Amino acid sequence: MPPVADGPTANYAIKGGEEVANGTSSKSAFWLIILSIFFGNFMSILSSTTINVAFPIFLKDFHADLGQVQWMITGFLLATGIVAPVVGYFGDRWSYKRLYVGALTGFTLFSVLCTVAWSIESLVTFRIMQGAFSGLIIPTTMTMIYQFIEKDKQAFAMSLWSLSSMLAPAFGPTLGGWLTEYYGWQSLFLLNLPIGLTAIAVACKCLPYHKARASKSFDLPGFVTVLLSSSLIILSFSEVNRWGWISWKTLGCLLAGAATLVYFIRRELSLKDPLLNLSVFQSSRFTYCLLINCIITASLYSGTFLIPIFLQDIQQSNPLHTALVLLPGSLVMALFSPVVGKLYSRIGPFWLIMGGIALLIVSNWELSRISLQATHLYVSVWMTIRYVGIALAFMPVMNAGMSSISKEKSGHASSVTNWVRQATGALSIGVFSSLLAARSLTHQQELGTIPLARETGMTLGVQDVFLTATVICIAAIPLTFVLRERRSKLQQVMEKIG
Repeated sequence: MPPVADGPTANYAIKGGEEVANGTSSKSAFWLIILSIFFGNFMSILSSTTINVAFPIFLKDFHADLGQVQWMITGFLLATGIVAPVVGYFGDRWSYKRLYVGALTGFTLFSVLCTVAWSIESLVTFRIMQGAFSGLIIPTTMTMIYQFIEKDKQAFAMSLWSLSSMLAPAFGPTLGGWLTEYYGWQSLFLLNLPIGLTAIAVACKCLPYHKARASKSFDLPGFVTVLLSSSLIILSFSEVNRWGWISWKTLGCLLAGAATLVYFIRRELSLKDPLLNLSVFQSSRFTYCLLINCIITASLYSGTFLIPIFLQDIQQSNPLHTALVLLPGSLVMALFSPVVGKLYSRIGPFWLIMGGIALLIVSNWELSRISLQATHLYVSVWMTIRYVGIALAFMPVMNAGMSSISKEKSGHASSVTNWVRQATGALSIGVFSSLLAARSLTHQQELGTIPLARETGMTLGVQDVFLTATVICIAAIPLTFVLRERRSKLQQVMEKIG
């Protein structure tokens, strides 16, 4: 077969797993690739948002305790985080199309196995394996955008990728509650079967096959150390609220994880063909964007963690009502995503990121003044404003960082981004939950035996955590100005060349 143009500039049709140039229009190819990516990313994230509402059912049906059932989430998130660093290597070795189809197949298979689980231990095991394949899907879909899509359409493609990421949590809790009530917890996993089979079929038909580089030797020591360090660090952050910050388990996991991480980094920097190419950090633009991304992630987790606690534990709302309070913000965030993609190509990332961070600061500040008597409308409005801020900033900061990396290294950049974001999410939940517990206890002791001392103390604790999230968001402002300066210099160079 004669060589075909490499990358997104070629028109593709898939025949027998290989790429062949044909007369397919660029517009048609774009939407076929987006369709392929959308299905898988949506399914992967949906599965992590429908489970929470079924916790009481799992406790009852398997006669399990809360600690065992929580591993359905902790194990899933842990598996998702630890496999992210190896996506770049396997994508280069096998092609991102084959890696994606394999990940979709594994995810769908273990979803079905979850429905026939005979004990809580088997269910948690299948759920962890499901999380491992989910951890391959998310960075792979992001990488394929930068490998298969033309550069002038990448921002819009990323906005649609973000849309798939935001629609899932928007409908996940409500859908999960409805399915569990009428069809049992097995339906939460069976739901992935038709979506998964559709995603596999569309990916096989529509995605181009492109092997980025020749096969290289497998770095087994690097693979073992990155899995070990990721597992220990993310596990310690995920369990810190239960173990305590100064317990021997937390400190032991952190120290062992840090030591193996240092070894992994030093090893990867010394290899010609590393498992994870850390040279992506040589791009200061990518590094600054990743830092801003972590700040946005921390702010996102503060709201998704605190508001359900406020509504359910303090105001005694049920899970479905809580989901409905959060639904408008999630829908608005999803609707804003394509709009942000169009605006990005016109005004660039700076004003979108700055506007998004400003909305996050204002909404976090307002929620730091939340009272025990706050109405659900008040909560819903300010959470919606928060989600608009996240929609404005999330895609632009991701695209600004990824677009500064060459197509050949895009898989490694995507792996690094998702790896760091997963650890940031685990750290954020650990820090926020510990801070909430400590500040709530302090306030309750100060209030003494007055009526509603517990509820008032917890509300004041929620205020403290939202105030902390406000300060964290403020730290992103100077980093955003650095991005603007970098962009201006780049524009000047391009004008001189032109």
